[in-house]
Amino acid sequence: MRKFNIRKVLDGLTAGSSSASQQQQQQQQHPAGTREPEIQETLQSEHFQLCKTVRHGFPYQPSALAFDPVQKILAVGTQTGALRLFGRPGVECYCQHDSGAAVIQLQFLINEGALVSALADDTLHLWNLRQKRPAILHSLKFCRERVTFCHLPFQSKWLYVGTERGNIHIVNVESFTLSGYVIMWNKAIELSSKSHPGPVVHISDNPMDEGKLLIGFESGTVVLWDLKSKKADYRYTYDEAIHSVAWHHEGKQFICSHSDGTLTIWNVRSPAKPMQTITPHGKQLKDGKKPEPCKPILKVEFKTTRSGEPFIILSGGLSYDTVGRRPCLTVMHGKSTAVLEMDYSIVDFLTLCETPYPNDFQEPYAVVVLLEKDLVLIDLAQNGYPIFENPYPLSIHESPVTCCEYFAGCPGDLIPALYSVGARQKRQGYSKKEWPINGGNWGLGVQISNKCFFLVTLQVLYKLKTSKVFEKSRNKDDRPNTDIVDEDPYAIQIISWCPESRMLCIAGVSAHVIIYRFSKQEVITEVIPMLEVRLLYEINDVESPEGEQAPPLPTPVGGATPQPIPPQSHPSTSSSSSDGLRDNVPCLKVKNSPLKQSPGYQTELVIQLVWVGGEPPQQITSLAVNSSYGLVVFGNCNGIAMVDYLQKAVLLNLGTIELYGSNDPYRREPRSPRKSRQPSGAKMSRKLSLPTDLKPDLDIKDNSFSRSRSSSVTSIDKESREAISALHFCETFTRKADSSPSPCLWVGTTLGTVLVIALNLPPGGEQRLLQPVIVSPSGTILRLKGAILRMAFLDTTGCLVPPAYESWREHNVPEEKDEKEKLKKRRPVSVSPSSSQEISENQYAVICSEKQAKVISLPTQNCAYKQNITETSFVLRGDIVALSNSICLACFCANGHIMTFSLPSLRPLLDVYYLPLTNMRIARTFCFTNNGQALYLVSPTEIQRLTYSQETCENLQEMLGELFTPVEAPEAPNRGFFKGLFGGGAQSLDREELFGESSSGKASRSLAQHIPGPGGIEGVKGAASGVVGELARARLALDERGQKLGDLEERTAAMLSSADSFSKHAHEMMLKYKDKKWYQF
Repeated sequence: MRKFNIRKVLDGLTAGSSSASQQQQQQQQHPAGTREPEIQETLQSEHFQLCKTVRHGFPYQPSALAFDPVQKILAVGTQTGALRLFGRPGVECYCQHDSGAAVIQLQFLINEGALVSALADDTLHLWNLRQKRPAILHSLKFCRERVTFCHLPFQSKWLYVGTERGNIHIVNVESFTLSGYVIMWNKAIELSSKSHPGPVVHISDNPMDEGKLLIGFESGTVVLWDLKSKKADYRYTYDEAIHSVAWHHEGKQFICSHSDGTLTIWNVRSPAKPMQTITPHGKQLKDGKKPEPCKPILKVEFKTTRSGEPFIILSGGLSYDTVGRRPCLTVMHGKSTAVLEMDYSIVDFLTLCETPYPNDFQEPYAVVVLLEKDLVLIDLAQNGYPIFENPYPLSIHESPVTCCEYFAGCPGDLIPALYSVGARQKRQGYSKKEWPINGGNWGLGVQISNKCFFLVTLQVLYKLKTSKVFEKSRNKDDRPNTDIVDEDPYAIQIISWCPESRMLCIAGVSAHVIIYRFSKQEVITEVIPMLEVRLLYEINDVESPEGEQAPPLPTPVGGATPQPIPPQSHPSTSSSSSDGLRDNVPCLKVKNSPLKQSPGYQTELVIQLVWVGGEPPQQITSLAVNSSYGLVVFGNCNGIAMVDYLQKAVLLNLGTIELYGSNDPYRREPRSPRKSRQPSGAKMSRKLSLPTDLKPDLDIKDNSFSRSRSSSVTSIDKESREAISALHFCETFTRKADSSPSPCLWVGTTLGTVLVIALNLPPGGEQRLLQPVIVSPSGTILRLKGAILRMAFLDTTGCLVPPAYESWREHNVPEEKDEKEKLKKRRPVSVSPSSSQEISENQYAVICSEKQAKVISLPTQNCAYKQNITETSFVLRGDIVALSNSICLACFCANGHIMTFSLPSLRPLLDVYYLPLTNMRIARTFCFTNNGQALYLVSPTEIQRLTYSQETCENLQEMLGELFTPVEAPEAPNRGFFKGLFGGGAQSLDREELFGESSSGKASRSLAQHIPGPGGIEGVKGAASGVVGELARARLALDERGQKLGDLEERTAAMLSSADSFSKHAHEMMLKYKDKKWYQF
């Protein structure tokens, strides 16, 4: 039977209805003979599918750590139930427990491709890591007891589970069922003891005798339990609570860490008292008194080496008088003690050793330390214990992330250039060894449309600190200027970047804009170029006749243009007005000393908005830079400013109302805040359109970002606080009567208005530096519902028309010191249709607002297509992106929906509920880019990437890395002849016979509930997507099996030969001494 595709039917219905409405609309808009040309659209609904791809960054709120010493895979669990797996650089995986409960412990099935996770909701999960997307195979929910500790011996299928009641249960990890064998707390402790020993905090088997189990209780009692006889061999008691226990590899000693900062070392056969008590950080008192108590030692590990003294590694234990000292990891090796300070609290640590066998010399080579906000790996083999350079992108949150932009399809030479300058930023002193966590294999990536590759890796290329150009506040007198923010005055709100020219522009929370130019040469800037802009529109009203009169708005007719405002070459020194109010003062102070700028992004110009009449400058809401024109433009709720960064001149400084001129639909009369004392608007412009029921929640969650001032927009007319919300440079038709495109700026506002500003650029070369750029409003006004978010332009073939740009070139050439000579070499690149098509051909302007999208035909300015995106919610982010050699509009709404629309017809192609707007972090970081990719900040430390491309979703399985690779287990330690002869080696245990159902019976059904997991289904899906890979693995497994059998045969033959040789030698010795008397020897 033929499959019925409901999506295609719906797509056809929507296409039919939209085409009918569009045909009717076009008939109304265009008379006969002037209809718009039809554009063939190739994107259909089957080209779209939404799915998560990978997650990058540091695991948020980590809580557990585990390492597979054979597979070389690291696992990190979090308090939100997330599981992150790390292999070699580029091999990462993210999983999530459905319950969201905190992960309290992780245990690898070493070299088995499986992992056991214990959660705070008393559930155990078995993860299958042999597939590219790990999945849960089994779950076991404890119903009557709280899980506190788990232990899985190497090469064992029986998992020991300790509980809060002090009991120990045993789980078969293959079937994930409970054994009938239970160690009850009242049988483990002394019968005469009347108190409960507390929860189980440690379980481990004796390295030399698997039949002996060491159990640590929180109260300070440790029990050595004989599994066969089901009784306690020894009991060790100490006055202080126990936090952790570790064995010496010979199985004759173990060490405990306690809550008073002491370590006790016990002889297994001497339970009366510890053989040694150590207080690593305690002050040794005279007269043999006990040292002063210290902070608890939360964990200790005891690792031995063949060539020297053992390592004792511990966390915590500092003295109480070290107030304010950073968390420390202590490494004790012989007589030396190294205290390694950490930047954050220590969550857990593990010592990486050469062997997975607990009964062999451990030979530790590194310590992996999981911190609250970092992952550190310490080299134990080098003097001074240097750290390894971390290859994972875990430093995204080094300073709180406030803004994200995503660029795909950048020039080929851009990434190598950023990498080369970023490599010079790396600090020295790292370990010279390679990163030891190197398990797994890389994925292949996905080839999209035979042009580009979608990769699942993330690498930090370059870091730029924008605060370097400002003076740091050293006293309280400098701080009042930054009253508009509560925390970091240097936080970045908006990024505008031109990959082709490498020009970078940022807008900060303190109403400042910094323009950067990329250079491979180091320079010393004697004076940092800066401009101060007074962007606060004031006109005398009826109540204030004595104020200054603002210049009238020139009428934009023909060549009538306003004269450019002369640049402020020197910052204003006035700090207060005549009535004592702060005036003409920027929020931050630019350094006045020479600034050494390393290769990379170097400051070109600093622009700051200043205080006006005691009112702080409003935060910048939109920003755009164009390298071909040499212009940067920005706006806020007061107005718009345009700066020529080549001439360091302010070209435009207008209030938003002035852009309308006499065409203002609201007929607003601007008020003077200096006289009427209206409070300044504090909220972001986009919040004006928030539904009432969302406003309180968003305001609370966005306190750290909005940094709102004392005022609110609720007391001001909505129309009077119209902010600039979108800016776009382009070469298009500015007026209806234009016959050819020309450079212009399109301005979008929070009230849904689009205004066009014409740009008259001087000739290139030296004239560009001498003649001013003429800026004038064109009079063109377009209207949409909701704040304008994004604008773009299409040509008559439906292709995106990118803004003009100047290709990057090195400006800091030593022999060319004359700026005019440098300017002559500027080669602006025009990519507008004026250079590639007939001048008379039309364009389409695509405008997306919070509520709707429109496609406007240019130069006629007729609405060709219109689509209401949402009625009950609003769009947070809209981008015009390329996908499958075509263009579409992608939108993310506050109700959690991700939608895409075809262009230019705006036909709906995708509408999927993805996630609700739970906090403003998602709203301000969500962004789309080309090739069906998007990302957002899912937590303060992690970036989540997703795709809305069907092609990428189908190939996702192939692009992900392999976590499990077949590796032969290392050879077990040699017992030696005499140890094997006299029984001195490790004693094995038949756990199956001891814990199996035949000998121990069945466990109570009410104790735990077994829950089958979906891992089997996921495994089948993974196998179906890569049959060739599975066959290759099967063939590899057969080869390995054959190789192992061959090795076994060779070993057997060698043993036979050795035995034969020994027999001959013994026979010869017997014949030699056969007839001799005992006294003749």
